[in-house]
This record gives sequence, C-alpha cells and structure tokens, in this order.
Amino acid sequence: MNLTMRPGKQEDAKACGAICYKAFKAIADEHHFPPDFPDTEMAVGLMNYIFAGTNVYSVVAEMNGQIVGGNFLWENGFIGGVGPITVDPNCQNDAVGKKLMEQVLHRAEDLKLAGVRLVQAAYHNRSLALYTKLGFDVREPLSVIQGAAPGIRFPGYDVRPGNETDLNSCNLLCYKIHGHDRSHEIPGAMKAGTFSIVEYNGIITGYTTQVGFLGHTVTATNTGLKALIGASGNFPGPGFLLPSRNAEVLRWCLQNGLRIIMPMTLMSKGLYNVPAGAFLPSVLY
Repeated sequence: MNLTMRPGKQEDAKACGAICYKAFKAIADEHHFPPDFPDTEMAVGLMNYIFAGTNVYSVVAEMNGQIVGGNFLWENGFIGGVGPITVDPNCQNDAVGKKLMEQVLHRAEDLKLAGVRLVQAAYHNRSLALYTKLGFDVREPLSVIQGAAPGIRFPGYDVRPGNETDLNSCNLLCYKIHGHDRSHEIPGAMKAGTFSIVEYNGIITGYTTQVGFLGHTVTATNTGLKALIGASGNFPGPGFLLPSRNAEVLRWCLQNGLRIIMPMTLMSKGLYNVPAGAFLPSVLY
C-alpha cells in the first residue's frame, strides 16, 4: 500500500464527490438509513462548493496514485469545523480515515484554533470510536428533522429576511449564546437569500443562515426557534439538525407533522461552551 496525503484542489471535486456519495450511501445502507445525498451529482456539487471556499483547508488521500478519500477543515478564526470526511469503501480498513483526520487536526493546531467540531452519524460505531480516540467528546445528541414546512406563526414573533444592518446584533447574540460569533457565514447566506431574522416585539432575538443541513440557527428562546422553523418554506438536504435534548422543540416538531430521519452526534475537541440559548448546528459544525 502506497498511501500519500496532499492538499486538495478544485480538479479533485469530481473524484471526491463520487467517493463521498458512495461512502455515505454504503454506510447508510448498512444501517438501513436514507443516504445523505440522493445521487452522485449532488455530492459532486457539494465538493465543488467546498473546494472553491477560501476559508476551507482540504486534504486528499491517494493510494497508488488514485484518490481514495478526502477531508476538510473549515477555518473560522476561532472554532474550526471538520468534514465531510469520506473514504472509498474499498479502503475502509486501511487507516485512511485516521490519517485524514490527523492531517486536519495538525492544521488546526498550526492555526492555534481554540477548538474544532464535527457532526457524525450516530449509528456509525467506527467513526464514533475513531473520533473519540482522537480526543473528541460527545456534546449533543442530534435528530435530523424533515417533512412539510408547518407554516406556523407565533404572536409577537416576526420573521423577516436579514440584511447588513442586522449583522452586529446577530454576531452579539451568537457570542452571547455560544461564546463566539459566526460572522464569516452570514454574508454568504445573505447573498443566497437564506439569512432570516426573528424579532420579538421589534427586538432581534434570533437568526438563521438556513433551517437545513448546511445552515446554523441561534435564538434566545425556544419560541423564537419554533418561529424560524415555522416560517421556513422547506428544509434543504436531509433536514435540519435539532439537539434531541431540546424536548420542547422536538415534541413540537413531531406534533406538527415533522419526522425524525436519523440520529447524529455533535462532537468537539478543545474549547466548547455549553450554549446559553436555543440553536440548530450546521452539519459542518
């Protein structure tokens, strides 16, 4: 076995996307869960998006000159996000995943990030064991929620599109709840038209970059969180990630026709502040 690691490049998106689809589908099929991606094209599209990112460090694994896996570190200044990590199913037992994880963790150390986070499929025992051995701790059990948007409004809570004048208030709110802000993600969501604000009696109490797999949401209260979910037209990707211990919101989702698709787990290494409010994490962290 001649395994090498190198920085990723845009031209790797097609090969990495094909591996991403095949790897996630194989794991999901093995455990009788729906795959993260409906087809190869969707996975390749995600890889194209990631490789084009200016704040994403990528590493590709090659065996005998052929790409067999990849991993990414979302370099967000203070807290980094790991993934998606994918390994060709034919190489699952060759320590490729461990080496790919070590590469991004070394990068995080070089950047002196305070902490790194990831989200893993809770039914996948091998990845849970690998991340635990690498120093990650389980922080939150998550439920992936999907279904027809409930279209429910709450008295006093108004949801509207966000704009540049909201950035400071949203960053302060995120810092208050998480101990750091995620200001680098909001401009992209604003450009994509997925940045939304919830106000209670005219005061910003929460925001979302997208109620979906790739977006994150921060609110001061559960009612504000339900207002943002209720105002969403759909939930892109497999669904949105809801902390399962938030029984109030989980129960509300189920009572309003939404369903649990699969369990996932939020894990972190290094600094982690217990959130002081309601939130939906992104699958990217």
